[in-house]
Amino acid sequence: MNRTTEVSVPRRRFLANVTGALAAVPLTIAAAHAAGEDTTSRSAPLPRPGQFPVRVISSANGLDATRTAYEAILKGGDTLDACVAGVNLVEDDPNDTSVGYGGLPNEDGIVELDAAVMHGPTHQAGAVAALQNIKNPSKVAKLVMEQTDHVLLVGEGALKFARAHGFKEEDLLTERARKIWLYWRQSRDKDDDWIEPPDELLDPEVKTFFKRPTGTIHCAGMNTNGDISCTTTTSGLAFKLAGRVGDSPIIGAGLYVDNAVGSSGSTGRGEANLQNLSCSTAVELMRGGRSPKEAGLEILRRIAANSVNRLRDKDGRPNFDLSFYLLAKNGDYAGVSMWGPAKFAITDEKGTRHEPCAVLFERVAK
Repeated sequence: MNRTTEVSVPRRRFLANVTGALAAVPLTIAAAHAAGEDTTSRSAPLPRPGQFPVRVISSANGLDATRTAYEAILKGGDTLDACVAGVNLVEDDPNDTSVGYGGLPNEDGIVELDAAVMHGPTHQAGAVAALQNIKNPSKVAKLVMEQTDHVLLVGEGALKFARAHGFKEEDLLTERARKIWLYWRQSRDKDDDWIEPPDELLDPEVKTFFKRPTGTIHCAGMNTNGDISCTTTTSGLAFKLAGRVGDSPIIGAGLYVDNAVGSSGSTGRGEANLQNLSCSTAVELMRGGRSPKEAGLEILRRIAANSVNRLRDKDGRPNFDLSFYLLAKNGDYAGVSMWGPAKFAITDEKGTRHEPCAVLFERVAK
């Protein structure tokens, strides 16, 4: 026979526990307004199925990607298929040195690609990391989601999987990317046996290019039923250690979708994002009532607070950039960036355009 044991709790302790619990409850709308917080998402009602705004957002390098994905969604295409088709344009572009073919290589001069996808309606995800010789890792990530019982494949295993599905291997190191890498290698250490070439032998772009770049493309889309999917794809940090994996292929870091709430994806310093698992946290903040803008800025504040001293400038601010692209279930959206000015891409019923990101810190022109 089951018995219930009653535990006596002193009234003072009980009231203290209740008070502590209430302190953890999110701010009410009125309190948030009084604090100057953006509360758009928590007050806006959801549209009816079939009446959600078709909307695609992306990092700034995805202007054409958003247009392609938007048109595919309008034709009835699945939101993930549409977003992958959009980023394929950038993966195929030799002039984008942060993604796919033409991406800058690791320190050994080898291009290694990362990508992830997440499908809101089914809450399924797939990813690949440190993938060589295949220029469309987003397509391979989608196949990992659809045709394996896994979420993430890496390195040689990811390449074997791609080969098995008919992907053709090719050299991803373009001549432009090779020249940039070579100059980085020649100029990085005065004590090794590489000698920096004279200026007259350098491609002018190589010399002016130089600041160690980061870059990626994230793309998220929503259809008229409010279904949301997204993908993130990248060649990662330029000249990284071989085998380095950033945030892009990690579900919850480089991207995350909860179809009942919204999505978040990122570009920029992946290590900072990984250490804070930012995209899933941003979606949870939206679930708690934060607007996309305020959720993204809150994530940036946390990352800034957690940055180590070697990654801070003389004023104590992060010396790196990191951006998030957020899309809420009710159609609200935002791009946010650690440093401004910055912009993101969007296509919706108003057309295809860039819009400014909300920023945590503003660069001062010298």
